[in-house]
Amino acid sequence: MTDGPPDLCGSEQARIRASTPAFAPIGYVRSDYRQPAATPIQSTRNSTAEGRVEVFPEHVAALDGIADFDYVWLLLWLDRAAPPPADGQVVPFMLAGSDRRFGVFATRHPARPNPIGLSVVRVVEVDGSGITFRGVDACHGTPVLDIKPWEQHLDVPGYADGWAAVSAIRGGWYSAAGVAGSGQLLPGSPASQALPGGSAP
Repeated sequence: MTDGPPDLCGSEQARIRASTPAFAPIGYVRSDYRQPAATPIQSTRNSTAEGRVEVFPEHVAALDGIADFDYVWLLLWLDRAAPPPADGQVVPFMLAGSDRRFGVFATRHPARPNPIGLSVVRVVEVDGSGITFRGVDACHGTPVLDIKPWEQHLDVPGYADGWAAVSAIRGGWYSAAGVAGSGQLLPGSPASQALPGGSAP
């Protein structure tokens, strides 16, 4: 970056590096998946499976208004994720079995410096203790850090300009490998093995 705001000085960078942000979960996920290896890798690839976010009592009032949205973001703490590799490189689940490695920041792999997960799920019902949703890609008991509304005009760049603008957005290796729409459900399973009977959705 040659123009724009000046960079932070060394002492300011050191202060940030030494900081230890503290997070307190606002609730947790209830799902049928108990082990990471058996948990689907994308909520949109498991769109009919139903789960629930149980919100701790002190945060229930913060759910007011969520029922007016069809989708929400779940910000998760992946407490059972493997530690990140020392070189920061991983083989994405959708390319399992290949030798294609990418920096973890270019993937959605859970083995990250900070194991934060982000899921878009469809709201089924909001009640006095949480949200029932469809699109499960989190283990039972996964801590939830935050919930935010998903809205197409805000979260899909180019949405207002129509499908041509949206489809022209670059998708990196996902687009190049043609895997974003493969229907793969589980880590390491090709699309042909995504569903019982060997047929991809």
